[in-house]
Amino acid sequence: MAVAVKPDVEHAAIVATVLDYFEGWFDGDAGRMERALHPELAKRGPGLRTVTKDEMVTWTAAGEGKAKDPGRGRRIDVSVVDVHEEIASAVVDSDVYREYLHLVRTDDGWRIVNALWHST
Repeated sequence: MAVAVKPDVEHAAIVATVLDYFEGWFDGDAGRMERALHPELAKRGPGLRTVTKDEMVTWTAAGEGKAKDPGRGRRIDVSVVDVHEEIASAVVDSDVYREYLHLVRTDDGWRIVNALWHST
């Protein structure tokens, strides 16, 4: 059974999840990264190698994203493209990456389950 939630509340929750993912990466905050990702994450770039949630959390904790942080004035533009029931799609444009994200609503909130990225 679908749960009716106001669109602006859904939008804000999705954006918060995406910011946990991006800001967590740049800040080296593995807790935020962990919170943003679904256990079945499939993240792929142009080479189509699949990256898992565990890899992303480990790399975040190791500070891999900090090396790519543009620093002051960091730009992360999130566009929620569509929300339907328990699924959503978002596009993120930052100083470093362009990503197309699919999210799923879980009992714990919105989680990123698929990501396709490219360097900007």
